[in-house]
Amino acid sequence: MTHTEIEITAELVRDLLRDQHPDLADRPVRLGARGWDNQLWRLGDDLAVRLPWATQSADALLRKEHAWLPALAPRLPLPVPVPQRLGEPSERFPRPWIVTTWVPGAPADRAPVTRAADAADSLAVFLTALHRPAPDGAPVGRDRGGPLADRAEQFAEGLASATEMGLIPDPDAVRAVWEDAVAAPDWAGPPVWLHGDLHPANVLTADGTFCGVIDFGDLCAGDPACDLAAPWTLLPDGAADRFHRAYRPTADAATLRRARGWAVWRALGGILVGEAGVRGRPGGKPTWGPPAHAALRRLVAAAHR
Repeated sequence: MTHTEIEITAELVRDLLRDQHPDLADRPVRLGARGWDNQLWRLGDDLAVRLPWATQSADALLRKEHAWLPALAPRLPLPVPVPQRLGEPSERFPRPWIVTTWVPGAPADRAPVTRAADAADSLAVFLTALHRPAPDGAPVGRDRGGPLADRAEQFAEGLASATEMGLIPDPDAVRAVWEDAVAAPDWAGPPVWLHGDLHPANVLTADGTFCGVIDFGDLCAGDPACDLAAPWTLLPDGAADRFHRAYRPTADAATLRRARGWAVWRALGGILVGEAGVRGRPGGKPTWGPPAHAALRRLVAAAHR
């Protein structure tokens, strides 16, 4: 099912609630956002309904959030959307959906950080709290948290596409950062909990700093370097060093090298998604491009220090 095959409306959301969670059906319903995988509908002032509308993988991701995030959320120092109810597929809507708490704030791709020191400290405290050893049976990421070498073909295709489109001024410098990261030793510690998708659209800001983290669909266990790419893509110039001083345990040199590779991989994806029509999505995500370009610039500059 894709966004072209079903229309999600306030009336549909209200009907789904009446069928499965009638105690919530009288709350006001209004559109919150249309994301990459899901649509988000506000439910009153403190709840939201998330319904998959594009990728088939979104179904399993919503179920994963419902299963694991409620236990993780209490220890996290930033607000996150905590699942409250699960909606099962039905004749009205043949896919699962969830009701979560609503997290106020503006996505960082639309409202970038301005208080760099506060944001660096906030992000470091959040990831320190999240990156604890995951239990047996924790989900394994689709393409997050494993060896960077597994992403080599995807990276090469992304760099070639972005270069062909004239979006990368120095592809050799970008490739050098990636190759150094791939050559770094693999993670030898226990798999830790990862958000897995810390790009600017999934981190919220208010008053110039971070105020929430959303979309835990890629929640998984693995190498913390995947999440430690976030300072390069979320923080202003010069703030990554402060993040690394505050993050615990202090990341070793190999982990920081792998984190730069993950940051390059994520930045290339942001640049391509930011271009209209890339990956078959009409209109692209124009706000994803600027922070991705800024991340690549920072990464290349850091490699030449």
